[in-house]
Amino acid sequence: MANLRAANGHPEPWDVKFLGIGNETWGGGGNMRPEYYADVYRQYQTFVRQYGKEPLYKIACGPNIDDFNWTSVVMQSAGPYMDGLSLHHYALTDLWEHKGDAVDFTDDEWRSLLNSAKKMDYFIHEHALRMDRYDPEHRVDLIVDEWGSWLKEQAGTNPAFLYQQNTLRDAMVAATTLNIFNKHAERVHMANIAQMVNVLQSMVLTDGSKMLLTPTYFVFLMYQFHQDANRLAAYCSQGSDLSYTVSEKDGEYILSFCNASLTADEPVEITLPTAVGKATYAKILHEDQANAHNTFDDPERVQLKDFTQAQAEGPAVRLQVPKMSVVTLKFEKK
Repeated sequence: MANLRAANGHPEPWDVKFLGIGNETWGGGGNMRPEYYADVYRQYQTFVRQYGKEPLYKIACGPNIDDFNWTSVVMQSAGPYMDGLSLHHYALTDLWEHKGDAVDFTDDEWRSLLNSAKKMDYFIHEHALRMDRYDPEHRVDLIVDEWGSWLKEQAGTNPAFLYQQNTLRDAMVAATTLNIFNKHAERVHMANIAQMVNVLQSMVLTDGSKMLLTPTYFVFLMYQFHQDANRLAAYCSQGSDLSYTVSEKDGEYILSFCNASLTADEPVEITLPTAVGKATYAKILHEDQANAHNTFDDPERVQLKDFTQAQAEGPAVRLQVPKMSVVTLKFEKK
């Protein structure tokens, strides 16, 4: 295999850091029982040798959504041999066999998709409790390596390719889920949206030489500022449709809010640890239509806009987060 790699233009070994051993082995990856998979994992990871300078990070196949027994069994039997345990959860409007349309949806379907996405908080919490029983030192991380909206494929496309359009509703799913991940930063080490281009909740759609950016792309663009930051505990009076993340990095505070309500703007006040100066970044993703999306005929229908409604006084930041919007702010520390 090394000779084959060299013959194809890469004589040096690939610098692989993360290795998942098996994928969805509870389903299409083998229809295994957790007891059987744990033994197979233990066997296969034995032969994943350590050759490079950096330690290889081994990820075991974790549960299907709320299969808490899977987590308990695999952690008990194979926990010492893994660095991470995976978790998959897709947001749905209904059952798997009744997936809703990606663009033509009702208010109830908006709410049901968001409610499905919010279950990620419960799943992470419950699986972490099972992991803690066999790993009280939190050595093993939770790896949410598949998540996002799973809706009907676009009419006229190959159903097997899972091509679906991406609207403002998907942006709400993305921001809500990222806020959940940030909330559980002590356990969630990695979180990968299912696919990036043309499949499920994509950030980029292409058609031949054409390319467009989806509403989900802009959420990731705003939330990138939270990477490598320190999460801050923050509290604000909020409705059930508002989620948020507050963090600190490089002398700045980063605040992100998602108001997934279809009807109500949400006033927010956050008190930061120190006084702040001017905003160095203030953007909003918002449209009046719930199913607003970009097309190849109108690729800039949904874009980031400047947000001017935030006010800072001392350590307090006040703003009103419009319905169906995602806002990210950065403030200099005084």
